Amino acid sequence: MKDVEIEIQVRISDTELLLTFLNAKASFKGEKYQKDEYFSPAHKNYLDKKPIEEWLRLRESKDNSITYKNWHYDEKGKSHYCDEYETHLDNIEQMRKIFEVLDIKPITIVEKTRKIWDYEDYEISLDSVKDLGDFVEIEYKGKNKEVIPKDITDNMINLLKTIGIKKIERNYVGYPFLLLFPSDDQFETV
Repeated sequence: MKDVEIEIQVRISDTELLLTFLNAKASFKGEKYQKDEYFSPAHKNYLDKKPIEEWLRLRESKDNSITYKNWHYDEKGKSHYCDEYETHLDNIEQMRKIFEVLDIKPITIVEKTRKIWDYEDYEISLDSVKDLGDFVEIEYKGKNKEVIPKDITDNMINLLKTIGIKKIERNYVGYPFLLLFPSDDQFETV
């Protein structure tokens, strides 16, 4: 599914149970540090709309990248997918200079350590996010182009419940929003 991302971010009650499952059933892909810097253009302040629909990100990691995301929300204000345009970036400092010239301003930085596993059609990551804590992110990596995003995200939640996770709190707004507007009412127990 080119240029579409289907994922969930959740806080869970039992990370050890999930780790036991992943180590037994999934393929460990590695661990990496990621520093994500989020930006907003002067002509269209992304923070003016709640929930935030658009993000522009520079990611510093082993493989630097630039990403634009446009989230799609349902009538209840929940998102199950976004349009995602991403590419490798050779020189992140030059991109920052370009942003500065174009009046694209930094708004927040998310730093995390991510451990990644592949399981069936999913990439499952355990994120330790600076100033926020630990989260699980599950992203659909399957090849079927005819999927319904809400069905996929429901299946992700059901996978966690099948593993035996008792408490699952869904984060619909993303790490940058949680850092900018901290509040526990940003989570929904599912």
